[in-house]
Amino acid sequence: IPFDGHFLPNEVPELTLMQNSTQPLPDLTIKLFDSKNNTVRPQVLPNKTTQKYALQLKQLEPTDSGTWMCHIHSDSPPINHNIFFDVKVLGFQNAELERKYAPVGSTVTLSWHLNFQKIKWNKGFTGQLNWAQHKSATAHKLLDFNVTARGQWHEMKKRSSFQLEIPESKPKSTVEVKLPKVHFNYSGQYLCQLTYKGKHTESKIELVVMKVSANPVGSLLRGAKTLICQVSSLLPANAHLRWERVNGTQMDTKQSKQNEARVEVNVSAAGLWNCHLIEDNHKKISLNYLVEEAPAWISYVVIGASVGGSVLVLGLACLCIISGVRWQQRRQRARRMAQARQYLLENKTCQCHQ
Repeated sequence: IPFDGHFLPNEVPELTLMQNSTQPLPDLTIKLFDSKNNTVRPQVLPNKTTQKYALQLKQLEPTDSGTWMCHIHSDSPPINHNIFFDVKVLGFQNAELERKYAPVGSTVTLSWHLNFQKIKWNKGFTGQLNWAQHKSATAHKLLDFNVTARGQWHEMKKRSSFQLEIPESKPKSTVEVKLPKVHFNYSGQYLCQLTYKGKHTESKIELVVMKVSANPVGSLLRGAKTLICQVSSLLPANAHLRWERVNGTQMDTKQSKQNEARVEVNVSAAGLWNCHLIEDNHKKISLNYLVEEAPAWISYVVIGASVGGSVLVLGLACLCIISGVRWQQRRQRARRMAQARQYLLENKTCQCHQ
């Protein structure tokens, strides 16, 4: 079996059966059993020589790691033989896409559990951790690591804008990073990739960040305030956002529509509101927002400022009107005087005394 039985997931290896005789291959019955003793039906490849059988195994998964058995039977010449061989498939214990929810400002730990110690993998391999805002965005490398044939682990953090920490103590065979005080733009896909013999396997964790805000910000004065709850990416069909007023009624709730990433609610009275992210009827995370009434003196200041502003605007308007009237009067007076001078010049006469 190639590579001493060391593979990555989704590989379809070939098993070669050789005979040390120069005689043509006998008519063999071959049965193959995986590590769980389940029957595997291999594909027999065309013979390239008269001394070997080539069998193509199934597409491998990490759970296929273990000792396999090949049973060979022939009536003539009589053969009844079992051949055992090891298959080791390097991979993740959480290979499926995982979605992780976090409120903004919280600390998040992302972990990928590898199986190389469990399956006694004894070949060197490398890996890296990348982040992308979304599936089609450019990936940014956050971490490089490699594992030697003796199982020694080496990690090197890359320079980035992320506040990324590598925990000093963590479970064995685990890639783990900590994101303290998660920002809203830290959301996206975190992809851990393993490389062996030029081939790759990967596992993704999607981080979804939630935040709440208000428009306008600050205390509740006159009128209404809009509370906003949003997540960093569209939610799956089985998840939604919901605003609820603490100790409120059924009327004091607002729920997002399917596949929406935002929900808003208008409030006109003080109180505590909670926004929940609900998936499969389970609350994953919650954030609260306290709507406070403005102190009485602030209301008086606002009213006073409004009245004062109105009086000031009215005074300025009156001043402008008075100034305009006076300017118009001065202009009319100057025009009359100019007309009078012109009249005198036109009617001036000279009298001579004899």
